Amino acid sequence: MRKIVVGLAILVLACGAAWLAFSQSNPPAQNPAPQKPAEQKPQTQSSGPQRPVDETVVPSRKRKAAEPPPEQQPPAPPQMPPAQPSNAQQQPPAQQPRPVDITGPERPVGETVSIPRRPPQKPKRRPAGEAAQPGEVPYAISVNVDLVSVDVSVQDRQGQFLPGLGKKNFRVLEDGMPQNIQTFEATEAPMTVVMVIEFNNLYQRFWSETWYQTLTASHGFLETLRLGNCASPDMAARPGSNAQTCDWVAVVAYDMRPEILQDFTQSREAAIGALQRLRFPAFSEANLYDTLDDTLSRLKDVSGKKGIVLISTGIDTFSKLTYDKILKIIQSNEVPIYPIGLMQMIRELADARGGMGPIARMDFLQADNAMRTFAQYSGGRAFFPRFYGEFPGIFSTVSALLRHQYTLGYAPTNTTRDGKFRKLKVELMDDTGKPLKIVDQKGKEVKYVVSAKNGYYAPKGEETVQ
Repeated sequence: MRKIVVGLAILVLACGAAWLAFSQSNPPAQNPAPQKPAEQKPQTQSSGPQRPVDETVVPSRKRKAAEPPPEQQPPAPPQMPPAQPSNAQQQPPAQQPRPVDITGPERPVGETVSIPRRPPQKPKRRPAGEAAQPGEVPYAISVNVDLVSVDVSVQDRQGQFLPGLGKKNFRVLEDGMPQNIQTFEATEAPMTVVMVIEFNNLYQRFWSETWYQTLTASHGFLETLRLGNCASPDMAARPGSNAQTCDWVAVVAYDMRPEILQDFTQSREAAIGALQRLRFPAFSEANLYDTLDDTLSRLKDVSGKKGIVLISTGIDTFSKLTYDKILKIIQSNEVPIYPIGLMQMIRELADARGGMGPIARMDFLQADNAMRTFAQYSGGRAFFPRFYGEFPGIFSTVSALLRHQYTLGYAPTNTTRDGKFRKLKVELMDDTGKPLKIVDQKGKEVKYVVSAKNGYYAPKGEETVQ
C-alpha cells in the first residue's frame, strides 16, 4: 500500500513539471493596454533643403508670387491616423519639405558682387563757328582771381598827412617784383577804432604813476575822436558831427583776460562811462597776445577803415599764444596796430637809480621791440612817449593815419596758392620812375614816411573753377 501511494505522488509531480514546462514555452495571448500616441509638433514648411545649424544660407533674390513667406505660412493642423483592425496604433508618416526656387547664380557666402560703373563721358567739343545743337545747354568757366588790398599812409616828419598823390605816384613791389595797381582810392573816412588798454594789478595799481598815465592817455585819445549825438539836428549842422563822419569806438581792458567795457558806439558819454570803470585792477597778469588775438578775430566782420590803439607796457605774462603765433595772426589780418608805450620815464629813472635789475631791463626792452614789430607787420606806427606833453601830438598823428589813407589794390603776378609769406614794399615814384621828391612852399625838400604792411600770407589751396 505504501508503494502505491509513493508511485502516485511521483506521477503527480511528473505531470506538474511537464505542465509547467509547456505553459512557459507557449504563454497565453493578452490584450495590451491602449497606449496614447506621442504628440507630434507641427512642422513649419521650410523654404529649402535641410542643412546643419552653423551653415550660412544665401538669401534668395526672388520667390514665387503664389508662395507665401515661410515665416507667415500657418502650420498644418495635426491629423489623427486612420483606424486599424489591430489594437496597435501606427504613427503618421513624416512630411517632406518643399523645394525652394532660388533664382540667380549661386555664389559663396560673403562674396561681393561689384557692378561695373559707366565711365563719365566727356562732352564733345564743338568746332569754332558751328551753331549749338537744339537742346544743348551752353556752359561757361569762371576762375576766382585774388585781389590784394594795401592801405598806405604818407606823412611828413611832423605827422601831417600829405594829400594830392595819385595812382601813378605809387609802386608796389611783391618779393621784389613790381605789380600792376588796378584799384586806387584816396578819401577821408570816419575811423572804426578799438582802444585796447592794459589795466592790471602788476603795474596799474591804484593811484600809482602808471595808473594815472594810463587814464590820461585813454581819455586824451578819446577826446580826439569825432563823437557825439549824430542823430540830433544841431549836431548834424556842425562840421565833423553828422552821421557820415562820426567815428566808431570800442573800449577793451585786459589783465588775465580781455573784457569789453563798451562795444562800438558813437556816443562820447558811453565811451567815457566805460573808462570810469578803470579804478581798481583785479589780477596781476597781462595776457597781451591773447587779447590781440581775440580783438582781431572780432574785427574780421567789421567794414570800413579800422584800427587798434594799444595802450600798454608790452609785457605779456600768461598768454596761451606764443610770440611767433601772434605775429602770424597779425600779418594775416589787415588791421593796423598803433601801440603807445607806458612807463618810459619811470623805467629810465628807476634804471638811473639802480632800482631795475638786468632781468627787468631785458623784459622791458623785449616788450618795446614786440610792440614795434606789431606796428611794422600790421602797417601801423609805434610811439613811446616819455612826457605827458607828447600825448596830444601822438593822438593827432594816429587820427590822421587812420582817417587819411590811400587804398591800393592789385592782382599778384605770382598766382601760386602755396600759403607762403610774401613781402611787400610801397614806394613813391615820379613820372620818370625815380623816387618822388616833395618840396614845401619855400622850395625846401620835405622828408616823408610811407606806412604800409610789410607783407601778407598767400592763400592756400587749389583755384576754384565753376
